[in-house]
Amino acid sequence: MREVYFYGTCLVDLFFPDAGMAGIQLLRQAGVKVVFPEGQTCCGQPAFNCGYWEEARDVARTQVALFPKDLPVILPSGSCAGMMKVHYPELFHGQPDEAQVRAFSARVYELTQFLVDVLDVKLKDLGEPVKVTWHSSCHAVRDLGLKGEPQALIGQLSNVELAPLVREHECCGFGGTFSVRQPELSGVMSCDKAADAEATGASVLLSTDGGCLLNVNGTLEAKQSPLRVQHIAEFLWERTHAR
Repeated sequence: MREVYFYGTCLVDLFFPDAGMAGIQLLRQAGVKVVFPEGQTCCGQPAFNCGYWEEARDVARTQVALFPKDLPVILPSGSCAGMMKVHYPELFHGQPDEAQVRAFSARVYELTQFLVDVLDVKLKDLGEPVKVTWHSSCHAVRDLGLKGEPQALIGQLSNVELAPLVREHECCGFGGTFSVRQPELSGVMSCDKAADAEATGASVLLSTDGGCLLNVNGTLEAKQSPLRVQHIAEFLWERTHAR
């Protein structure tokens, strides 16, 4: 049996725990043994983005030590996966433990990336007809290079209509601390994303990243929009298992 590690991420732990459990269930449904090490905390991205690299390295070292076996590390987040896979090597360049960190980073996958590119999963839709739209997070596309893996999974669901956004690859305005430092600009970007999603006529906006979902959902709730947001893992699990 194939075995993997699962890294839960802060936002999934705090705001989208059902998405984390769904990600684990999707992997198990595909015949994978999932190991969830205790002691997981932040990946270090907030400190890294703010220039506190030494503090970010301390956090990163703690996380790397939790995943010692040569197993894939699966994350339900393009942002955190991008940090671990792309920016950890940058963060540890020239450090004594650079080689260890690079070896860890090479094992990191975003969940949908692993389901499609490694497991080649086949999904059977058990849900009612629904129309959804999809937001590609900046880190998933630009850091990890995701090229349609989430959409490919959605496309396997026979009762799901995927209505594309006109400006799918534009930032939602979250950007971690960007939304705190530039709240007015972030708000405008979030409004644009929300309007784009509403114009599709979809009932659900899906994404890989909790930060994007939180940001856009705040805008949707403020305008009392019926459009709801959902993490892709939770959506896929709801559609593919018998209740």
